[in-house]
Amino acid sequence: MPINLSKGQKVDLTKKNPGLKNIMVGLGWDVNAFDSGADFDLDAAAFMLGSNGKCPTEKEFIFYGNLEHASGAVKHMGDNLTGEGEGDDEQIEVTLPDIPSNVERIAFTVTIYDSDVRRQNFGQVSNSFIRIVDMATDTELIRYDLGEDFSIETAVVVGELYRHNGEWKFNAIGSGFQGGLAALCGHYGIDVA
Repeated sequence: MPINLSKGQKVDLTKKNPGLKNIMVGLGWDVNAFDSGADFDLDAAAFMLGSNGKCPTEKEFIFYGNLEHASGAVKHMGDNLTGEGEGDDEQIEVTLPDIPSNVERIAFTVTIYDSDVRRQNFGQVSNSFIRIVDMATDTELIRYDLGEDFSIETAVVVGELYRHNGEWKFNAIGSGFQGGLAALCGHYGIDVA
C-alpha cells in the first residue's frame, strides 16, 4: 500500500526501505474537457540541486533536451507529447547510490510547453500526480495527488527527493509558478538564453 501524501508532507524513503537503490518517479495528468484549440504538451523535468538550492551547472537540469545526467543517476525516459491514456505520462529513473555527493536535492517539476502561445495553464489540468516506485519490486512506495489548487500557473514544483543524515526523503511540494519552464530555470539557477 503506497503512502498517500498531502501538500507539505515529508516521508522517509530509504530508512523504511533499506535496500532501496533504483526508483522510478512517475508523473501523470489529464487535460480537462475545456478545449483551448491546441494540444497540451506537459513536460516533466528534474533539477539536481546543491546546498544553495541551485543546479551546479546546466548539466544537472534533466529534461526532454538532456535526458541523462553524466553520472547515470537520473534518466528521463522520454517526452510524451499528448498525456493520453492511463498511468504515468512521463517517467524519470533515479539510482540513489549514484547521485553525486554535491547534489543534496532533486526537484521534480511539470511545465506546460508553449503555454503563452497556446493560452494554457494548470487550471485546465486535472488528476495530476507524482508517484515513486521501487524498481526492484515494482512496488509503489509514495503517491502525491496534487488536487485542483491551480489556476493561472504554467509550471509546478511537484515534489523533491532530499538527502537528510545519509538517508533519502521525499517532500510533497505542489508549488505553482507563472512563466513556465523559464521561470523554473531562473529559480534553480539555470541561465535560459
